[in-house]
Amino acid sequence: MIQDAATAPIDLRDERLVRGLLARLRGGDTGQLPVVAGLLIICVIFQSLNGSFLSSANLVNLATECAAVGIISLGIVLVLLVGEIDLSVGSMSGLASAILGVGLTRYGWPLPVTLLVALAAGAVVGVVYGAIFVRFGVPSFVITLAGLLALLGMQLQLLGANGSINIPFSSGIVRFTQQSFVVRPLSYVLMAVVAGAYLVAQLARIRRRRTHGLSTGSPLVPVAKAGALLVALQAGCWYLNQDRGVSAPFVLLVGLVVALHIALTRTRWGRSVYAVGGSVEAARRAGIRVDRVYLSVFLLCGLLAALGGLLSAGRLATASISSGVGDTNLNAIAAAVIGGTSLFGGRGGAYSALLGIVVIQSISSGLTLLNLASSTRFMITGGVLMVAVIVDSLSRRSRAAHGRA
Repeated sequence: MIQDAATAPIDLRDERLVRGLLARLRGGDTGQLPVVAGLLIICVIFQSLNGSFLSSANLVNLATECAAVGIISLGIVLVLLVGEIDLSVGSMSGLASAILGVGLTRYGWPLPVTLLVALAAGAVVGVVYGAIFVRFGVPSFVITLAGLLALLGMQLQLLGANGSINIPFSSGIVRFTQQSFVVRPLSYVLMAVVAGAYLVAQLARIRRRRTHGLSTGSPLVPVAKAGALLVALQAGCWYLNQDRGVSAPFVLLVGLVVALHIALTRTRWGRSVYAVGGSVEAARRAGIRVDRVYLSVFLLCGLLAALGGLLSAGRLATASISSGVGDTNLNAIAAAVIGGTSLFGGRGGAYSALLGIVVIQSISSGLTLLNLASSTRFMITGGVLMVAVIVDSLSRRSRAAHGRA
């Protein structure tokens, strides 16, 4: 039976809201479909060139290597969502690694104290960036470029003449980053919890939509999706457990991604971040404390950069003048953009960092297996980044043409 227009759910009374997937894609709402398709293509290509690419051992290594830069990229996602940038995340991660090395070896601080000092340093740097931005209106590009140089100088000062400090294995952070894997039975339980949480969230969404008079569809659909997710997660967990299993740093990355996703989509702060990224003036007129939003995202960006630096230092068991430099900045920013976060602000999400860093590390891992030089990896990553920016620009233009910008 065809529903009468007067009794149909609110969102079905306007034909502009009743659009299929193809119509939304034509309108520029590509979401994360391009990056998922690109990741599948990358996997197919490298697996055909080297049969070890999708082996459990290589996937375990790939997941472990994603953690540090992926966490740094989460901070980049936040500043990009408000239409700004932080060019100093690599230097901040390097400074955090230097604080870790100096605190543990030179001053003999306990590990928890050292970690708190390093994380606090990242938060303070983020607050300083945000305060300069909101107080003086200096472009974030300039602020963080100056910060990059200042933080690099602090890092060199802490490391001293040797320029390198070995982090003792007994500290615990080295063991965590290098040898910590989720116990196999627990890994399957975690996957079941993730699928269950997804089902609960979808059912809660149906309940909210029904309360507000919106269409809900069949409740069997989220149940089927949760079942498919459970099967996929359990299969992936079983495959990784054929080698060393699921690494603890990667679990930490995924946990932070989920937490940030919830914060961005289910809290007033998250809605404010998207509002500021969409239009600062409109957000201000809506009563949003724009200055506080900027301060919060820069603070979190600095904090996450410091955390990523700590994990990187633990994985390498050393803090040196090369920590945080080189391609750390580039990969963190590239991961956020490749994953689907718009450079124009207001579009993207926490999962962008996860997808983007998996793409970058997949390219790096595949080229390493093929014994190709780092120069080739940089060129290919740069090409992928350019394609992602072009797709973002075309999507934005298409949304504007369809009145959805």
